[in-house]
Amino acid sequence: MNSSVVRKGLLNHFKCRNIDYPSRNGKVARFPVPDNKVSWDIKWSEYIPQYYTSPHLLGQTWADPELDDSNFHPLWNAMDGSINRCSYHGPYNVINNFPRNPVGRTGLAGRGILGKWGPNHAADPILTKWKRDENHCVIYHEFSKKPILQFIGIKRRDCGEWAIPGGMVDSGETISQTLKREFMEEALNYLEMESEAKKEISCKLNCFFKNGIDVYKGYVDDIRNTDNAWIETVAQNFHDESGAVMDTLKLRAGDDAKDVLWIDVSSNLNLYASHTNLIEIVVSRHNAHW
Repeated sequence: MNSSVVRKGLLNHFKCRNIDYPSRNGKVARFPVPDNKVSWDIKWSEYIPQYYTSPHLLGQTWADPELDDSNFHPLWNAMDGSINRCSYHGPYNVINNFPRNPVGRTGLAGRGILGKWGPNHAADPILTKWKRDENHCVIYHEFSKKPILQFIGIKRRDCGEWAIPGGMVDSGETISQTLKREFMEEALNYLEMESEAKKEISCKLNCFFKNGIDVYKGYVDDIRNTDNAWIETVAQNFHDESGAVMDTLKLRAGDDAKDVLWIDVSSNLNLYASHTNLIEIVVSRHNAHW
């Protein structure tokens, strides 16, 4: 993994320190954490964050139980059966059986609305093509003189922000399986398709999704992160140089998406979590307009 990419992700630890934490029952107040108190290496005796784990997680088969459950013995920093509790940033500290966010304080203890203690692994498929005119010629930006890249973005149903159509890795699922599944569910409304249509689109995308390029592996600055649970992702770029595959897809929002579009890439993007940073990395790889 490219260490410079990891550092780029680590520098972002702002959205997870918003004053309010999202929950199903309104907002939960975070303990305010200034920039100079983020690091766990800085002693801060006054830091007493509220503990919060959403009640809707309790009893869910896909979610961890509370840490005081006598039948729950997680293997930290390891593969725990079919659950990956390793971090892309190496071993994280576990204090009094609580895994500690490797980037720093967030102002909230507990698991919040995340399913797993420690790292919650996600996958983000970044599907791109060149913006073209009616004659199928690539369009170049008038000032930068660089080609304009487009990516498939979804409007999240939970917060209304535009994002990459990614999601959480299910237990026992490979990253490549998650990337393809999440894209089809959120950008093609795969779950609502007839069985024959599902087979057709799945076969059509099989080869395309074998050619992804890793652009980032690591921590994500997400509003759902807490001191004891956080999101890490693998972002892969799937680029259709000619547009032959992507131009035939019928985009249709599904699952957790309200809308789905081909979005022109530029520095004006303001996307969910760390997604703008992920898109910027892709732009750099393709030497596209930013």
